Formats: sequence, structure tokens, C-alpha cells
Amino acid sequence: MASREHFKKTPLHDWHRKHDANMAIFGGYEMPLWYASGAKREHLAVISSAGIFDTSHMSVIMVEGPDALALLQTCFTKNMDACIGKDKTSLIPGRCAYGAFLNDQGHVMDDAIVSQLASGKYMVVVNAGMGEQITHHLKNRAAGSNVEIHDLTDKVGKMDIQGPLSARVLAGMLKEPEAVFDRMVFFSFKGFFDESLSPLDPVYLLDGTSIMLSRTGYTGEFGFEIFTAPGKTLQVWEMALEAGEKIDLTVCGLAARDSLRTGAMLPLSHQDIGSWPFINNPWSFALPFNSDQTDFTKRFIGSEALKKIKKPEYTCPFVGFDLRKVSPGDSTVVIDSGGEEIGVVLTCVTDMAIGRVEGMIYSIASPDKPEGFNPKGLSCGFIKVTKKLLPGDTVELKDDRRTIQVAIVKDIRPDRTAHKAIKNVGW
Repeated sequence: MASREHFKKTPLHDWHRKHDANMAIFGGYEMPLWYASGAKREHLAVISSAGIFDTSHMSVIMVEGPDALALLQTCFTKNMDACIGKDKTSLIPGRCAYGAFLNDQGHVMDDAIVSQLASGKYMVVVNAGMGEQITHHLKNRAAGSNVEIHDLTDKVGKMDIQGPLSARVLAGMLKEPEAVFDRMVFFSFKGFFDESLSPLDPVYLLDGTSIMLSRTGYTGEFGFEIFTAPGKTLQVWEMALEAGEKIDLTVCGLAARDSLRTGAMLPLSHQDIGSWPFINNPWSFALPFNSDQTDFTKRFIGSEALKKIKKPEYTCPFVGFDLRKVSPGDSTVVIDSGGEEIGVVLTCVTDMAIGRVEGMIYSIASPDKPEGFNPKGLSCGFIKVTKKLLPGDTVELKDDRRTIQVAIVKDIRPDRTAHKAIKNVGW
């Protein structure tokens, strides 16, 4: 194994070290797994108040030019001409869309969020270590087109503030919070981290720093992503911590990020989605299905392969009956009610904010939770199986340590706040 000096570091790496973070390698970067407070407290903080994450390991790609939209329509699963709101209107400046980049076999190269900065100008955010690969993929498909593609990996600082009190933290950082928050809906953004590009609705912090503020995230809870110039990252991070003191803003690592995103029904690329067809999973909203889901509304790389699958596999979410979990991986099997091995476990974590009462799953954020509700947590995650399972079906997950029973579900952690209007969350 290579020495730690060969792994990348975010602009906040020294801060994490100085604050006794438990560090590990993820996506080629040394990143914090958790801090002294522990992953459980970090997880619960995001659901009840707010947490802050270093996400500067994510890669940013710029796609610009008259043919930029046509290129993304070919390479990206989301139909950019029909992706906003219930009416499925076109992506416009200031809005974002989630989807995936597939290969010709319909397998996932990576998932991504695409934000439209202006006509013919898009910002693509992909996972750590994937900037070069997705850039190469786009350039190959753009041959002969009037489009420029720039990989900004390690040239953008990024952090996420997530949780129902996130807007209160931002209000203590922004020059004009009321104007910034006005009409800022889920999956929208304002500003940009490079002032020279004359961003739509510029956003400035109290110290004059220009940022891009996006109402997206990876926890299922209300919150924001902040993009800034890398040299400003530490300055913005410390400003956020100072602004968050009044609500006890909690610094969070990758362990809480993983348990939060699982409870929010969000996939981890190269684990829950990867080298198999991107279909028959909980993320059909990332595909451009027509109204009756019999076909796609556009052709894209991998679409024909997805329509010709002969032996489908199914990715299903599950919730256990206590906090015990198994280790995910190909050696951890799924056993159906007849005792047959039907698949493998992709993700298995414990969401410490949920529990069962009389067969119903509640969260600590549930407005109708029973009096005295104090959950110990439930295991949850995703399995990939060779037969279709329905919500309510039970299966066993077995690794080399234990066997646990879990139930297939439509959703995992109830009463998530990500979609809430800012006026209903308060700041």
C-alpha cells in the first residue's frame, strides 16, 4: 500500500488533523471519518439541528459552448429538456438536475449533479477521483462539437451545511440573507465561486467572498452546498463554525455522511450503482422515462442496452428490526423465504435516528412520533437480487458473523426535510 504522502488532501486537511479527526483514505483523499463527538452524534445533529462536512474531494467539471446541451443530452441520463418540477420543464440557469453517466452497456460510470450557469454553460459535480475519467468520456463524445470541457478537480473548495437549522448558520455568514434565500427552492443555486464569470444572482459572504450556494446535498435533510475558491476554503469553513456556534453546529465526517445518505435512500456510486445496468432500482427518477415507463423520452448512451436486458437484477431498499448490521460485499448473501440465495448486500448501515413502534417506522424528526420515542437505531441499506421483491417482503442477510432479518421497504427514514421551503424551516 502506498504511503499516506501519496494520497491527496483537501484544503481543510490540516484543520481535520488539528481537531483529532479519525482519518482514512476515500476516493484517493485522506478524509475524516468522524471526530471526537462520534459518528452517532454527528448523524443525529444533521437531523435535529445542523452539521458541516468537508466535501472538497468532489470533482467539478465545466462544460461550455453552443453544443454543451446536446453533449449532455447524449451522455447524461436526465432529460435536460424535461426535468424541472411536476410539469417537467427544461433546465434553466439557477437550477440543478441529478442523473448518471453510463457506458454503452448501461452500466454506471458515475452519478452527478448538473447545474446550468447560463445558456450553454454547465457545471458538473461528480464523485472523488472521477473528474479525469468523466472529462475524458465527455471529450471523446464531443469530438467535432463546439464545446469546451475543463476538469477543475482540486481547483474548487466545497463544504456542505446540512440540517433543519442550516439556514440560520448561513444567515450569519451572508451579506444579504433575505435576498439570497428568496425563491431558493430545492435543487436550485445562486452565485458562483469565480466572480469573473458574472454569475446569476451573485452571493457574497460578510467578508466579501464570492460563493456558489446550492440547495442540494447528500443527507436527505434541508441544507446547502457551498462552492468557493480553494484558497478561501479554510476561511469560509471557520466563518461557518463561528456562525454556527449559537446552534451548536457539529463537524461531521464520512461515517455520518454514509448513514445519513442511506437513510435518505441515496446511492453511493461504485457501491449501490456501478458495473451493472442502471435500472430496476429506487433511482428511476434519474432516467428519462415516459409517463407509463414503457420507454425513454430521449436516447442517451446506454439507453438501448437498458431496454434490451434479458435477465434483470433488482436493487431494493431494506430496513432491519434492530440496529444489528452485516458487512456489505459479494460474500454477504441475501436469502429469501424459501432458503434460496438470491443476491448480495450493497450497503448496510445503522440509521440511529429511526426505530419501530408497533410495526411503524418513525424518525426523531417525525411530527407524529409516539410520546417518549427514543430510538436505538435500525439497520438499513440496499441489496441487489435476481428476483423482484415487494415492500413488506422479508429476507435474511448473512455474512461470516451473523444472519439478520430485514424487510423490503419503499422508503427508509421518514419525514426528511430536504424539500422543505426555507420559510417553513426558518432562519
